[in-house]
Amino acid sequence: MYMIRRLALCATIAVLSACSCTARTGNAGQLAVALEKSEPSILTGADQVDEIVKIVRGKRVAVLGNQTSVLRNGTHLVDTLLAVNIHIAKIFTPEHGFRGTADAGAKVKDGKDVKTGLPIISLYGNNKKPTAEQLQDVDVVIYDLQDVGVRFYTYISSLEYLIEACAQHQKELVILDRPNPLGNKIDGPVLDKQQRSFVGMQPVPVVYGMTPAEYARMIIGEKWVKADGLKLHIVQNRHYTHDSYYELPVAPSPNLKNMTAVLLYPSLCFFEGTQISLGRGTATPFQVYGHPLLKSIGTYEFTPQPVEGAMNPPLKGKTCYGELVADTAEQASDLTESGLNLSWLLKAYKAYPAKNEFFLSGNFFNLLAGNTTLKQQIISGKTEAEIRRSWQSDLEAFRVIRQKYLLYP
Repeated sequence: MYMIRRLALCATIAVLSACSCTARTGNAGQLAVALEKSEPSILTGADQVDEIVKIVRGKRVAVLGNQTSVLRNGTHLVDTLLAVNIHIAKIFTPEHGFRGTADAGAKVKDGKDVKTGLPIISLYGNNKKPTAEQLQDVDVVIYDLQDVGVRFYTYISSLEYLIEACAQHQKELVILDRPNPLGNKIDGPVLDKQQRSFVGMQPVPVVYGMTPAEYARMIIGEKWVKADGLKLHIVQNRHYTHDSYYELPVAPSPNLKNMTAVLLYPSLCFFEGTQISLGRGTATPFQVYGHPLLKSIGTYEFTPQPVEGAMNPPLKGKTCYGELVADTAEQASDLTESGLNLSWLLKAYKAYPAKNEFFLSGNFFNLLAGNTTLKQQIISGKTEAEIRRSWQSDLEAFRVIRQKYLLYP
């Protein structure tokens, strides 16, 4: 199945597009036929407007969405629902804001949507969970965000807080499901709850192989979240399995610009807890890594500069030396077959001259890892194979839990 997915990547990835397909073939000739006679295109929950309308007609609606909340025809969910006379009271937004342009970790202000005039309330920063006041004029909240299937990508944290708020304040919740671009991959250390934070709230691995609706079913079913009495509606994907290749129609955040970056994100994001740049402030964030002191790694160089979505990037204005990890999604898929590749992190640590300064002060690297073990394993010189073996029992236990909540084969 990996070869199938790799061939599909080779055939279909050039830029982000609305195309989604499942290729089931063993060679290039058969692939061409499979693409020509492909299975029906994947429909997300948002694409099934009639189903949504059945649930929310006559109710006051809030939407937790952003620039990814679009239908396959390119129209935004909010605009679509307004066009069929659904009463939308307000918009909630996650990290990066409603239009998806804010820096990672930046404060996103409340405001108004310039197109519709609807009030926008940020669920990031100090206000991560909707309050009773913010929900008082709402009967039902729709969640529609394109996740990337990685524990420290904060959209699932926003989903968890939304579940709690809707249960607490007796509001209905509608989850419009979307595919997981990492498919069936499950990899990385499982979070130790002592390292719980907004970049990792539940005991799942870095790459967890579930859609947002499946993840919600799991945290509710395992009672990891307070959801007693929640009235939950799920509009499932159609024509989707966990082996489907799904190319994201819209960049999910400013620094995941393409599928190459999405595939490399679980591996390279660990650099956020170190002195190393992963290319924020360049045209290729999450495709490169480097530092002024890493000349020994290679001849590739880049200089971070202020850009939209990275107005004050790490190592701004400094020439960094390192690697272009991959410039196509096919290459990225080959390099991250299991989901996570630690080789670049280990290589950078080994080459960095000031070992005691490699990790940023504070605990952020451990929050990303979900434990204090990975950092110590790197410092002690463990190989990737040794580190990966330390995850396996926890991963097997997670697979058993996960299986109970899957909606798709």
